[in-house]
Amino acid sequence: MSANLVPSTLGTELSAARAQSPPPGQTVTFPQTPIYAQGVLVAAVVSPGVAPYASARVGLGEQFELGLTYTGRAARVDARRSWSWDHVSLSLGVGASYIFYGDSSGAALPNVDVDSIQGFGADIPILIGWESRARIFMAWAGIRGGFDHAGISDTSGTEYPGPASAPYAGPTELNANRFYGGGLVGAAAGFRHVHVALEFDAAYQTVSGRFFTTNASVSGVSLSPGAALWIDF
Repeated sequence: MSANLVPSTLGTELSAARAQSPPPGQTVTFPQTPIYAQGVLVAAVVSPGVAPYASARVGLGEQFELGLTYTGRAARVDARRSWSWDHVSLSLGVGASYIFYGDSSGAALPNVDVDSIQGFGADIPILIGWESRARIFMAWAGIRGGFDHAGISDTSGTEYPGPASAPYAGPTELNANRFYGGGLVGAAAGFRHVHVALEFDAAYQTVSGRFFTTNASVSGVSLSPGAALWIDF
């Protein structure tokens, strides 16, 4: 499992948008303010909350490997190459993600359907890792930067606030881009082929986009702790 937390600025923007949220209903007129639009960007693109996590990796020889990951918010495929010296390894990778929904439990804004989000992204991680001689302990650290593009196209049950003579004719309810960069540290302990792993990520990100016709941008830090049972064979 993993969590995505939005302290400080991003959390403040989301709380301010919730304070402006209209009551639940079949037809909704959204507040057209930058504050509300910023909160929608945080809810839909940064997607705070707790989510399941599953991953599998396979070696290809010559210190290359492929990985497939499900994060509860996206599916990611990646490839990486490592260089090893005794019990230390350095790896360089590249990943591509398909974003298919947000986490409505943690990011909920009434009537904003973050479960309908779709998009794509790419990232580049650089990691250095160490393992003990008997592989009882492992530790790693690194940096990662990336880009996401996401949007919500399901506008059923919503109504753009405007005169009846000029209904909204835009293609999507939300369209946003996110650039981010940050670092991570992790550790694992176990015996033979079974380990318990913990990882902590921190990233600074800038999200800009459009909610209906309101343009907005928001920047801030997100924290992402995670835990997993790790089995290799």
